[in-house]
Amino acid sequence: MTDTLPGASTALHTDAAVWASIHREEERQEAQLELIASENHASEEVMAAMGTALTNKYAEGYPGRRYYGGCEHVDEVEDLARDRAKELFGAERANVQPHSGTQANMAAFMAVLDPGDKVLAMSLDHGGHLSHGHVKNFSGVFYDFHSYGVDRGTERLDMDQVREQALQLRPRMLIAGASAYSRPIDFAAFAAIAKEIDALFMVDMAHIAGLVAGGAHASPIPYADIVTMTTHKTLRGPRGGLILCPKDRIVRVNSALFPGGQGGPLMHVIAAKAIAFREALQPSFKDYAAQVVANAGVLADTLSESGIRIVSGGTDNHVMLVDVGSIGLSGAAAEDALHRVGITCNKNLIPFDERPPMEASGIRLGTAAITTRGLDEADMGALGAWIADVLRAPESDAVIERVRGEVAALTADKPIYSPRS
Repeated sequence: MTDTLPGASTALHTDAAVWASIHREEERQEAQLELIASENHASEEVMAAMGTALTNKYAEGYPGRRYYGGCEHVDEVEDLARDRAKELFGAERANVQPHSGTQANMAAFMAVLDPGDKVLAMSLDHGGHLSHGHVKNFSGVFYDFHSYGVDRGTERLDMDQVREQALQLRPRMLIAGASAYSRPIDFAAFAAIAKEIDALFMVDMAHIAGLVAGGAHASPIPYADIVTMTTHKTLRGPRGGLILCPKDRIVRVNSALFPGGQGGPLMHVIAAKAIAFREALQPSFKDYAAQVVANAGVLADTLSESGIRIVSGGTDNHVMLVDVGSIGLSGAAAEDALHRVGITCNKNLIPFDERPPMEASGIRLGTAAITTRGLDEADMGALGAWIADVLRAPESDAVIERVRGEVAALTADKPIYSPRS
């Protein structure tokens, strides 16, 4: 099997088994509509950077202060990535080395907390993240995490309730950020609470980073003591993490990441981050972020009009939680039914869910990836109708066959990547 490797002029692909799986995954992505809210489609240039000779270079430390020689060129790349991240988000300092969002959170905690310190963050059951205190995650093992949740009636954050909990608990740190929350996060209100109780304020904006970069969501930078994120969700870069902070915290952040929690950075991925940040600095990225939010709104409205309940009544960002329990399905069953027609999503707990996590009563849908491939509001109306048809008749072969064909026609019409020559 021969092909052209990204980042190289020509190369033989001799490992037929591995490349066959890679090509099948490429075909799957092209043939299916990706609605997993934490996924996106990186540009070909971002992907090409990850297949370069930078993967061969050990560069423990930071630009100008490495533990290995021969780092002059990877220093250039990391400086570009840091400078572009600071420009993109208006931050004083940036660390681009985290391998993931969880690694970024680990470094952030290590930089400003002591083991056993109290932390208040959003409950995983209500839309939070594993690294915000789950008992089997490092965060729950080493720190004393407590959680706030959404109001049962509105299914939205009630900042008065958050303040009341914070006043009672007096945590060392207050965290804002979620993996399945569809409404705006009021960073100013969180910051005011943190100031009132003399706590640190951290924001994990992994899911909304691209929306913040594109001006489609308020920025936490003016309010937070430290901000973490992933680079591969709405930001549309390579898989990885990023930490932003004021200049007076960067020394502790850098030390907490290396040597605190990681060894040598992935320089090929940092190069890809630099490219992604440059892409996000272009005017077209603002249009993209706005389209992501517009698409999500239409999709949520279409599903709601079909009689399927949307948690909190809708969405203001890229994600929505669909209460499939309201039509007698589990999240697991809904995920499987949609997968049969070429629509990929994930089962997800909804607030106050009575089902276990591997069944759940909801599915989480996101519009970042389908917006990348060019879908617009008109497509969202059709997509919402297809989803509703499948969820209301998951055992109907006729419905499955029809919708599968309609999905296939749309994906063929709007490919992710240009066909290879």
